[in-house]
Amino acid sequence: MIASKTVSITVLLVICTAALYFTIPSPSFWTGPTVINEPSHMQSQASFTPEILLSAPRRSPAIPDPSGRLAVYTVSTYSFKSHQKTSEIKVIDIASGLSFLITNEKTASEPNWLGGPAELLWLREGEKGSTVLVVGSVEKVGQTHVAGTVPASISNVRVRLLETGQIAIAFSARSWPNGTLYNAEQEPKKLSTARLYDSTMVRHWDEYVTPQKNAIWYGKLEKSNGRWRLGPLTNALKNTRLESPIPTFGGKDHFDLSSTGLLFVAKDPSLNPAFNTKGNLYFVPIEDFSETPPSEPRIFETEALQGAASSPAFSPDGKSAVFLQMEKNGYESDRNRVVHVPDVSGIQASTLTQLVEIQQGQAEWDLSPSSVIFSPDGSMLLLVVEDKANDILFKIDLTLSSMNIPRHPRALTGPGAVSDVQPLKVGSNELFISSTSAIDNSIYTIVDPARPAEARMVSSNSRSGVSFGISSEQMSEIWFQGAGDYQVHALVMKPSNFSENKKYPLAYMIHGGPQSAYTNSWSTRWNSAVFAEQGYVVICPNPTGSTGYGQAFVDGITGSWGGLPYEDLVKGFDYIKEQMPYVDTDKAVALGASYGGYMMNWFQGHPLGRAFRALVCHDGVFSMTNQISSDEQYFPNHDLGGPYWKSRETWEKWNPARFTGNWSTPMLVIHNELDYRLPISEGLAMFNVLQERGIDSRFLTFSDENHWVLKEENSLVWHTVVLDWINKYVGLPPYESQPASGIDMTTG
Repeated sequence: MIASKTVSITVLLVICTAALYFTIPSPSFWTGPTVINEPSHMQSQASFTPEILLSAPRRSPAIPDPSGRLAVYTVSTYSFKSHQKTSEIKVIDIASGLSFLITNEKTASEPNWLGGPAELLWLREGEKGSTVLVVGSVEKVGQTHVAGTVPASISNVRVRLLETGQIAIAFSARSWPNGTLYNAEQEPKKLSTARLYDSTMVRHWDEYVTPQKNAIWYGKLEKSNGRWRLGPLTNALKNTRLESPIPTFGGKDHFDLSSTGLLFVAKDPSLNPAFNTKGNLYFVPIEDFSETPPSEPRIFETEALQGAASSPAFSPDGKSAVFLQMEKNGYESDRNRVVHVPDVSGIQASTLTQLVEIQQGQAEWDLSPSSVIFSPDGSMLLLVVEDKANDILFKIDLTLSSMNIPRHPRALTGPGAVSDVQPLKVGSNELFISSTSAIDNSIYTIVDPARPAEARMVSSNSRSGVSFGISSEQMSEIWFQGAGDYQVHALVMKPSNFSENKKYPLAYMIHGGPQSAYTNSWSTRWNSAVFAEQGYVVICPNPTGSTGYGQAFVDGITGSWGGLPYEDLVKGFDYIKEQMPYVDTDKAVALGASYGGYMMNWFQGHPLGRAFRALVCHDGVFSMTNQISSDEQYFPNHDLGGPYWKSRETWEKWNPARFTGNWSTPMLVIHNELDYRLPISEGLAMFNVLQERGIDSRFLTFSDENHWVLKEENSLVWHTVVLDWINKYVGLPPYESQPASGIDMTTG
């Protein structure tokens, strides 16, 4: 990081030329950080509908410039009138909350500051599958130049200012086995569609595994005659058999860049990724970012930890590092431990890696961080941790003399879900935090770790829900007795026009995972407020197996898929019936996806299923044995006590297909053709059983969606069909009486 430069942008100029938003005072129900200024992104809505959910502007996390005056972000908006999506790169003035447009090129993405507060680098799709690196200025909006073109699709760009004034750059791109860049649009035409495999995995998430692998490339940008130019690029993973970022969801969180080199995590190449999760941390020393071939990656292993690795981060000086790793190989939901690497160069004779001891009170901290970085001055570690349905930012002190001295975490944020943490400016420990909540899809906040109670909100994308017609007053929580000696937590969302003098049908929403949780965060797929605005009280329980309540609670589902979680959910339903008089449990529906879909099938075969008027099963498990056809085999192997032939009794014990003779509740089945986690045969089997048994049922499928439904038009159809299905069984008006545009209906 370098000292900040002064940017001369007058507010008047911004307002006259590019300001799209105006200041709105904080709504009265907001009890969080002090609001600096909130831009109004949308008009207030009378009712929060799926169209509003899906067409609302979606902001990325924002990145402040070195001066802490401006922050850059992207925003995409889908229109159901034009059936097109617009994409923009914008900059927000942190003091005023006003935003202005940098570019609205359709394919512009991933903006980064180039060392100073004036210049920005972003990506743009080029010809024939290439990627163009564009440089622009906030002082001269519209004046750009091309720094270089990469002959492939790239993403996850990181930049770092070097002492020479040059910019180190790293990004991910797919590469051929020989280490050269892979360009899908220029791949030679094949005469056959055959694929031949000698080892699994064959498919992963929504695509077939191919010889091309993810790799991290590096180079540098040099300035000449006022223009930045991209120099030669080097594949840091060439000839290593390593792949990073780790598919499918790995991105910038799997590598980091400093003036000393490149830090990344990758799965152990000696182990089959279908049966193993073990990862390692690697360091590639780089002197001037023009070396080719690169230095061989140096591995850092911690003997006690044999599980998945993630979130590598350099210290501010680039000399030490930190990352997360799980203890158990093959268990993707094990607790992440914080590992410190005191010297990435390996020159010190001390232990290469050290576990950071963290305690809550007198006991070991039992929560699992999802990310870790250093504070700007290197004196603290900053961890995002799921804690009782919120994703909280914690700090732990690094100034103690030994890593063996227990650290005590301190929360820096309150309710909501932190999605990104950035230094606010050079020379300060203040943080710029991007987050969401169940009523707001994007919030920017400034937090000083020394005074977290004085957090200041910079911007709320929906004006704390006002633009959606929803508010935090609709949100509450309950705790009820579980199947054992523990309490179960559930989130509650009521309609915006809620009255305690009325009774509302129940929507019982069961999350997937199963090692996951419903949290106080935004979602465009299972948004509880959308269902509540139809007239439901929506209750989202976090039964045994849910994350954020300690590792023992997570581990409790192992070998008990239809056991403890089901009993918890039965007790939760009883609690609602007895303790929540405004909920009409005689008009109840249940919905779930993935493991939640498994639970819908388990409900069908067990007494709780008779309590619901209708069920919705999205991409769920029908036959436990068919999980052998799934992509990540370590998952059922762990949860069910081993592979099928070694633990057949457990696999069969929790198999919903065993109880199809009890099925009788109307059910909507949704299953997508690109779902390779739970193949579409699962959904077809459910539907066949329902139809043969004469149970009212429907089957919805999307040929171009995976385990999730992500495309806006498809998602609108999904919401329409789901809401129409459940509404008719509880006496609510149909959401849409006619089939949504583009849906192919086949009736018997």
